Amino acid sequence: MRMPSGYGSIIKLKGNRRRPYQVRLTKGFTDEGKQIYMYLGYYAKREEALVALSDYNSSPYDITRETITFEEVYNKMSKQHYPTVSDSAIENYSNCFRKYCKPLYKMRFKDIRLTHLQGVIDDSGMAHPTRAMIKTLFRLMYKFALKNDIIDKNYATFVNVGKREGPTKRKLFTQDEINELFKYADSVEYLDTILILIYTGLRISELLSIEIANVHLEERYMVGGMKTEAGKNRIIPINRKIEPFIKKYYEQNKDKKYLIVNAFGRQMKYSNYRREHFDRILMNLNMSHLIHDTRHTTATLLDKARSEQALYKINLRS
Repeated sequence: MRMPSGYGSIIKLKGNRRRPYQVRLTKGFTDEGKQIYMYLGYYAKREEALVALSDYNSSPYDITRETITFEEVYNKMSKQHYPTVSDSAIENYSNCFRKYCKPLYKMRFKDIRLTHLQGVIDDSGMAHPTRAMIKTLFRLMYKFALKNDIIDKNYATFVNVGKREGPTKRKLFTQDEINELFKYADSVEYLDTILILIYTGLRISELLSIEIANVHLEERYMVGGMKTEAGKNRIIPINRKIEPFIKKYYEQNKDKKYLIVNAFGRQMKYSNYRREHFDRILMNLNMSHLIHDTRHTTATLLDKARSEQALYKINLRS
């Protein structure tokens, strides 16, 4: 399809690319009459590229203008970037923007300095995972701004989120927190995996490696584990409290290799699970835990169950 003069163009790039459709506009001309291009973005499908070009032309904006604000840069960046990432990643970035970046909303982007960005990080009062997520949002916005000549220096690179907290005291999930997780288990994507971790004692890497072939619903057990020789291919009972969750993933992914998969049907990586799901879910519920806290909680629940069983036997004898 031929575009009207001055409307912009869509170019399909060669090679095997995830987003081969490039949207570009003519920004000006060199002294020799050669076009100088400004790029709006890259898209997986031609239809997405057409929508981006149409949106731009229906409400043209000068993305190099002096007055563009932090909020406007976020809106323009998200229009281009969000169609390329998962829903959970979008929720992460949106939460960071909405909850922590309000002081920057109306500032001209070109006037923002490192002290302003660092202030958002320092004032958040959040743990390292959330601070790192805010910095990731800054980096996306500055990448967009640099590409579109809004700024010429990337202050996001210099933001300090501190070091990941060192060895921490074990922090068990309380019964109230577990109840809260059950409350939202059916409405929040992947939240039920946290309960699966708590009620199996599996490490997250072990859960993400459980294969469909090793899930035995009728007998209520799974086979998995990998950390040590003693832990490999061990029998993992399926507690009745998490049986519906295991069954759900089994039914959803029975034609896949793994019980828990990503949006593309492939084995989910630990880093993606932690960043896009575990940290996001707990942040939204105002809980603060490391993934390994689920295993410590398992051990405590088992000790409690053994104690209650022993007390029951004593009462029977007396």
